[in-house]
Amino acid sequence: MTNPTACIVVIGNEVLSGRTQDANIRFLAQNLGDIGIPVREVRIIPDVAATIVNTINEVRAAFDHVFTTGGIGPTHDDITSECIAQAFGVPWEPQPVVWARMEAHYAAGQFNAARQRMATMPRGAVLIDNGASIAPGFSIGNVHVMAGVPAIMRAMFEMLAPTLQRGAPVVSRSVHAVNVREGDIAEGLTEIQNRYPLLDIGSYPYFRDNGPGVAIVAKGTDANSAEAAIAEVTTMFSSQGLQPVAGEPK
Repeated sequence: MTNPTACIVVIGNEVLSGRTQDANIRFLAQNLGDIGIPVREVRIIPDVAATIVNTINEVRAAFDHVFTTGGIGPTHDDITSECIAQAFGVPWEPQPVVWARMEAHYAAGQFNAARQRMATMPRGAVLIDNGASIAPGFSIGNVHVMAGVPAIMRAMFEMLAPTLQRGAPVVSRSVHAVNVREGDIAEGLTEIQNRYPLLDIGSYPYFRDNGPGVAIVAKGTDANSAEAAIAEVTTMFSSQGLQPVAGEPK
């Protein structure tokens, strides 16, 4: 069985400017991998309507799942929801369930035009409720629209995850060694990768007080293959007089 694929689209000028450090990509990539939906691409785009619409239409045709974060709050630059409606060619309109919920939640006069934007969604949207915010995210087609605030996004993902089409969990095995550089092992590592074409074998250099090192990580849906590949890497390290250590460096 081929695993479904995912793309993450981070929407927000604040991320591109460096003002805000994204905290959602790693969470989504790890948790999607755990349920067999490997992330194959990440895009970070601005709060520009044409860019959002064009990007969403491109990636939703290329991947089984698209996860967006950011741009669904109450301010003028929160335009993700209306852009998703435009991308799908459907009206952007008050969502009756969300509208009623939010209207009841706020005191008289506080459910203003800004907050009403969060209760306005593409026609046909399926709600992504969460325990952290009164305002939900939503799914439409294979696009899942979530908040940019990490705590709220994670709460939304917890509700969304059980509903997703998924595949075999992605497993990871690793080994590392010090006093070695990537150039010392590149040839041998290429040969190992060629023997395990269904694995993603990555090489990650690092530096410590006791010298340079390299961590090798094998990821895939077959735990036996990942373990076998890392065993070969361990042997390769040892053959070069190195001291392999299971796992990644602390």
